[in-house]
Amino acid sequence: MMRTMKETRLIMGMPIEIEIVSTDATELLEKAFAYLVAVDKRFSPYKDDSEISRMNQGHLTLDAASDEMKEVFAFGEKTKRETNGYFDIRRPWGIFDPSGIVKGWAIRNTAALIRKAGHENFFVNAGGDIASSGENAKGAPWHFGIRNPFNANEIVKVVYPKGKGIATSGSYIRGDHIYNPHNPEEKLHDIVSITVIGPDVLEADRFATAAFAMGKRGIAFVEQLFGFEGYAIDAQGIATMTSDFVKYTIV
Repeated sequence: MMRTMKETRLIMGMPIEIEIVSTDATELLEKAFAYLVAVDKRFSPYKDDSEISRMNQGHLTLDAASDEMKEVFAFGEKTKRETNGYFDIRRPWGIFDPSGIVKGWAIRNTAALIRKAGHENFFVNAGGDIASSGENAKGAPWHFGIRNPFNANEIVKVVYPKGKGIATSGSYIRGDHIYNPHNPEEKLHDIVSITVIGPDVLEADRFATAAFAMGKRGIAFVEQLFGFEGYAIDAQGIATMTSDFVKYTIV
């Protein structure tokens, strides 16, 4: 068995876990977590001095914002178009909140940072949104559990992402933090979680958020996306999966 280095820190209001299969990745772990802290400092709408807060306060325009902010906004606009408006970083009350893009974007960038440093066997998990590469310390494929939204101690599915990105959106941990932009007052209670596997974690994350906002129609939306699979659990505890999701449940 190879040596592995794993650490979890609370950033962006959630536990972020990084594991690197390596004899020594201490400095790299510090660099990766420092990057995530910097992302939170720039994009958190809960920090008064963040760049996104300064935009919401009217002190900064997008034209004058950082390249990172412009990149995230571009992804937001792209996702809005691709989801028929079910994803929108502009909240109904007028402020910008790019959280539905930032987490997946930051995880993807963190994975790229680790890979650039010469490591191929690792994973980054931020609140259930996961980028993974290669194998674990035992030389086996990485695998992750989808939790039962009604019982946090129970795993309902084990998935082998095979290098793809995983993202889960739901209301069972953070409450009603996702809304339907077409009907902001609507309570999204039809489904309680949806897990999306896509080409990378950013792609999975942005479409998982939009699919959850669609309610029961979300899993059908994922079905028609090329290169994506999904697994939704409704309010009655009934799971629905896309046609090829099963290929990620076996090694």
